[in-house]
Amino acid sequence: MKPTEDALHQTIGNNPIQNYLSEFVYGAIDGSVTTFAVVAGATGAGLSSSIIIILGFANLIADGFSMSVGAYLSSKTANDNYHKHRLTEYWEIENIPDSERKEIEDIYRAKGFAEPLLTQVVDVITQDKDRWVNEMMKDELGMMKESKSPFSVGLATFVSFIVVGFIPLMLYVYDYMAGAEFNLFLYSTILTALAFVMIGWLKTYVTQTSHWKGILETLMLGGIAAVLAYFVGGLLEQILR
Repeated sequence: MKPTEDALHQTIGNNPIQNYLSEFVYGAIDGSVTTFAVVAGATGAGLSSSIIIILGFANLIADGFSMSVGAYLSSKTANDNYHKHRLTEYWEIENIPDSERKEIEDIYRAKGFAEPLLTQVVDVITQDKDRWVNEMMKDELGMMKESKSPFSVGLATFVSFIVVGFIPLMLYVYDYMAGAEFNLFLYSTILTALAFVMIGWLKTYVTQTSHWKGILETLMLGGIAAVLAYFVGGLLEQILR
């Protein structure tokens, strides 16, 4: 790995926002792709900048809120499910300890532990109920406690959706306020493509894939959505005029 990439990994790893990088990336992808699709569709239909702004901001607020609520509810459901199963494990340890001890033995035997070490390990684990439950949650149920709060997950998703999703609309807002003498859709496409590159690059630190793969996947996704929206907008404009 190159030194610059090592430094970036270290920076990301030491930054508190690293916990919410995945929410930022996927919120940003959805925000930029859907908003640019709205802009492309409206441009294909020959709509004015003011109409594009209305449609774009309606998409930003409604879709951004919907996505953040979905992320919040998904995280909250996972947390609630974890705590429900944790309480169940405490009850089983209190009421059927022999059966639960046998499960710990089976787990560590499957990992390659044999007597007399197996009994020693099981004794250590079962001496502390919290440790015992943690082992059951991780090794029996495959469940890990989520460190991120559902509210923070939803907020990170909403903020990234709004901030990055605004990029395709920037020039149209500028045109409405001050007037522009250049091709709005062309330059909006360039800005959005740069945003896709940035998001795709960041996505590789979530998915642990190559930079080129992450960037090209994001560019392709956004490009396909924009092309479809542009031609659908133009087609509907011809049909409904």
